[in-house]
Amino acid sequence: MAKVTLDKNGLAKSAGTLTVYNFDAVSGEFTGSSNEFLAKGVGLPANATLIEPPANEANLVAIYRDDKWTTVADHRGETVYTIPDGSMIVIDTLGPYPANVTPLKPSTIFDKWDGFEWVVNSDEIALQKVNDAEKKQAELLNEAVVITQLWQVQLMLDIISDSDKLKLKEWMKYIQNLQGVDAKNPLKILWPDRPV
Repeated sequence: MAKVTLDKNGLAKSAGTLTVYNFDAVSGEFTGSSNEFLAKGVGLPANATLIEPPANEANLVAIYRDDKWTTVADHRGETVYTIPDGSMIVIDTLGPYPANVTPLKPSTIFDKWDGFEWVVNSDEIALQKVNDAEKKQAELLNEAVVITQLWQVQLMLDIISDSDKLKLKEWMKYIQNLQGVDAKNPLKILWPDRPV
């Protein structure tokens, strides 16, 4: 089949084929080339150009805008991490990395970005240990209060058995020991033994 030439209006001077370079109507991203048959007086298909895109390079994609090809970064599908909190994002758009992200993954939930890499924030680790200790202390105290509640009522009504009175005494000592735990110093905590 004969090669087509276009007139000044972009219409085929005679029937024939030519190679066109297709692009996405919205993004302008190069979608491939094809050999198109054009009848006499017909122009190029929509979203196609005769201008060949630049050679394909890693992490770059050709975009057709304003009657020319340019290349932009293509990080789609890559996982990056937000600098403020280390949360994970999968990139789904063309262009450079979004602001305030890095492709480097933090190693712990306590990592903070220092401008070049993630570093462990020891203050946050210490705070988390205090929070964990305070939570454990509250849970253990709550459990002990629930266990001893009925015995305390029986004691007030003077209807508690001697064996339950001994158990109540053990549990109340346990509660005192729990209350004496310094949760602000989690590395030095020795949790009291739970009565049986």
